[in-house]
Amino acid sequence: MTGQHIVYLHGFASSSQSEKAVLVRDYFQQHLPQHRLSVPDLPYTPAEAWQELQALCTEQPPVLIIGSSLGGFLATALAEQFGCRAVLINPAVRPHLLLQQHLGRYYHPVRAQHYEVRAEHLPVLESLQVQQLLQPSQYLVLLQSGDEVLDYRQALDFYQQCLTDVQEGGDHSYQNLQSRLADIVNFGQLA
Repeated sequence: MTGQHIVYLHGFASSSQSEKAVLVRDYFQQHLPQHRLSVPDLPYTPAEAWQELQALCTEQPPVLIIGSSLGGFLATALAEQFGCRAVLINPAVRPHLLLQQHLGRYYHPVRAQHYEVRAEHLPVLESLQVQQLLQPSQYLVLLQSGDEVLDYRQALDFYQQCLTDVQEGGDHSYQNLQSRLADIVNFGQLA
């Protein structure tokens, strides 16, 4: 039997080498090696990132997408398109508004290249904004109220019909994610 396809999407200015990505990859290698886990290093221009994700998910449609921060935003758009489950970790809700404050030049450590966040990238993100979730029961939203980057209440409001779990305290990195990996697998119906 061929395993299922699961995708993990990192956040803005992050990579496949982030602590969360490594935790998820290690967990799947140890507990669910029969499944295919994709952890792409996304380009930082939204159009290129979306194009790569379309190709990845069209090649083998995922049954579960796990996304953190900006990756949670992209996971929502993909889950709506492909009709799969999604687990969102401190997801960005309106990144086109948030990133207006972060225009400028950055360095991607894994791709070893500089990139620039420009105003013309923001309409692409806005165009990917899901207005209404078709199947709210397909989402598990993990939030920590101490998120210093995103206001968790925006996600709580947008995903109010979904299964949400708010932990007091914590931070944007989502402290103790390892303790939630079994819940993520169970929600994804992978075990």
